[in-house]
Amino acid sequence: MERHAFAMQIKEGRMNDYRRKLGRIWPELTAFLDAARIRNFSIWNAEDLIFGYYEKDRNKELDQQSQTTKEKLISQLEDTFTWLSVPGEDMRLMYYNYGVVRENKEMIRHRVFMTKLKDGCAEEYKARHDALIRQRGDQVDPGPDSNFTIWSAGGYIFGYNEIDTSMETEETPEAREATIAWEKRQLEIMDWITNDVDWITGSVHASVKRLGWHN
Repeated sequence: MERHAFAMQIKEGRMNDYRRKLGRIWPELTAFLDAARIRNFSIWNAEDLIFGYYEKDRNKELDQQSQTTKEKLISQLEDTFTWLSVPGEDMRLMYYNYGVVRENKEMIRHRVFMTKLKDGCAEEYKARHDALIRQRGDQVDPGPDSNFTIWSAGGYIFGYNEIDTSMETEETPEAREATIAWEKRQLEIMDWITNDVDWITGSVHASVKRLGWHN
C-alpha cells in the first residue's frame, strides 16, 4: 500500500465556493476513486488550509482515461485555491509510524493537525522526528497510533494519525511531562494552526474539520 497526501491554500473569501464545488463534484469524484482503486480518501480543513490523504495499491499508476478524469475534477475547483504541494508529487515525508494498520475504521479516531514552520526550522523538525524513528527501530508499534504520517509543503506541516479508541488509555503523569517537554521545543520552531496543544499554551486555535471521506 502507498500513502499519499496533498495540500492547498484557499484563496481569500473562497472557502464557501470550494466547499460548494466539492459537494457538487463529490459523486463523480468518488466514482473516480473507486475506478482507480484509491481508498481511505479524506479531505481536511483548518483556517484557509486544505489537506488531503489517500491510499492506493503499490506501483499502480492511473491510465490515460483516469488521468483525464482527475484533471477535469481538479479544474472545477482550481479557481478557489493555490497549491502548496506540487500536483502529482508527494510532499516531503517528515515522519512515519505505520504500526498495525486497521482496515476496519469503525473504532478509529483521527488526529489531523497543521502547523507553520518558523524560518530555517524545517531541518530541526525533521531531525527530531528522525530520532524517534531510530529510537523505535524495527519494532512495530501495536497502537493505539497507526498510519501516522507527517508531511511538509510550502513551509507548513500536515499530520495524519489513525488512533484505535479501544486501545486508548489515560496518559500517566510521567508521559504527560515528556509530552510537555517535547511540545515546548516544538513551539519554538513552529506555530500551531490547529488546537492540539492549546491545553499547554492556553491559546485558542482552529479545530480541524473533515470535509469529506470515502473508503
